[in-house]
Parts: sequence; structure tokens; C-alpha cells
Amino acid sequence: MPSGFQPADEGNMSYGQSSYGSDRIADMPVKVAHQPGVSLYASLLQQLGGRILRGDLPPGTQLDNVEELSAAYGVSRTVMREVIRVLSDKGMLESRPRTGTRVRPRGHWNFLDPDLLAWRYGATTDRADTRALFELRRAIEPEAGALAARRATSEQIAELEGYFALMEQYADDGPRFAEPDLAFHQLILRMTGNELIGSLAALMAAALAISFRLSDANPLGQRPSLPLHRRVIDCIRSGDAEGAREALLKLLDDAERDVARAIGVSPAAG
Repeated sequence: MPSGFQPADEGNMSYGQSSYGSDRIADMPVKVAHQPGVSLYASLLQQLGGRILRGDLPPGTQLDNVEELSAAYGVSRTVMREVIRVLSDKGMLESRPRTGTRVRPRGHWNFLDPDLLAWRYGATTDRADTRALFELRRAIEPEAGALAARRATSEQIAELEGYFALMEQYADDGPRFAEPDLAFHQLILRMTGNELIGSLAALMAAALAISFRLSDANPLGQRPSLPLHRRVIDCIRSGDAEGAREALLKLLDDAERDVARAIGVSPAAG
């Protein structure tokens, strides 16, 4: 953020006296639980980032200084400084001279950051979160399929066929099916011939993986989705842009219904 810039939605808010209140993290000390195979830094990042995301530390909350935070969480100042820096890079925190570090409004957070996606779509997921995820996919993937139908090379189509063959092989094994399914959808983004859209393949990897994980709960397995995936390939090969767009939209509609059933809500809810 340029020096001196003040976002419109924070226009008149003094960082010395937050309109959100003045909760301080050190009032709620929680030692970081050491997880086997996970660094103390990663554990603290997940714990503190998750608390901010869940609203335990709402926008405007002022964090204590590094020394107090380090003591409260049982970590070194070096680890605490690095976690604060990373959360600031994700848009969740902001540090200013004399006023310290505060939680920023959600409008500044990078919700496509892989860590934020993982924290948001963890063990529990609600209907609003899944709806947001599928709205993102609908905004990008169907149009990418239409562009792929106009621009895909024969080599790319052959690669897409290879992923489809693996999906057929693992259609009754959700975890093993997810890997070629993810690669299938990422490849379509790259098949557009648009480098900006193609770069979304890496950016959306976490969102796609979470979407597939949530829809794996379909008691019929993934076999019912195969005809639509086959339809996507056929439309791209024949240059049928509208057909590819419609097939991908139908795939997303079906996947969202699977997710809605998995989390125990009506597919039409929300």
C-alpha cells in the first residue's frame, strides 16, 4: 500500500481509537500446540490466521507488541515477527508507527491466498462459503472452456484425454479421482491461450482442490460426472464453444449439489 494512502472504508477511523473496539490478543493467551511434522511457525500462522478469519479477533482489534505476543503464544520474537509479516502480506494485518498492529477490514484480505482458502474451508464449511467458491468457479471456468474450444491445440486435447482416462480408472476412488480431475480443469484454463487466465490455474489450485474434496461425498462416487467431462472434451475438440460452456456449467451445478448434500443443507438454500 502506498505510503499515506488511506482506504475509503477506513476514512475517518483513527488507529489510536478503533471503532471496532480495543480487544488485545494478550488478554487471551493461547500457547501454540506443537504438531508433529509441522514447524512452530506454521502452527502459529494457522492458529492466529484462523482466529482472525473466524472473527475471534475482529477487524480493528489491536495486537499487543511483539514481546507480549511472543510470551502469550510461547514462541520466539523472530517467529512472531515473521507470522505478523506474512499475515500483513495476506492483507489481514496492518502495522503503523506509534499505533501498532491491527486486524484490517475483511475487504482488504486476499481470499484467494492458499492459506486463507485452507483456513476458510477446513473441517467445517457452511453454505455461504461453498456458494462463494462455486460463484468463483462459474465466473471463470465456463468462459475458459469456450475459449479453449476456439484455441486448443491437438497436443493439449490429447493431454486432456489422458487425464480423462485416469478419471475413468479412479471413478470409484474419490481421493485418487481428485488429482486427474484437478489437472483436467487446470489444463482447460491454460488451453485458452490467454496467459492471464492460464496463470489462474496455479492461483485456483487450492479453490479447485477444496471444491473437489467437498463434492467427494457423493454416495454414487464420481462416475456420474464422467459423461459431462467427456462432453467437455468433445466440444473443445469440435470447436463448439457454447457446448463447452454449457457442459462446464452443468458440471459445476452438479458438483455444488453434491457439496450441499455433504454439508447437510438443501441445494437450493441460500
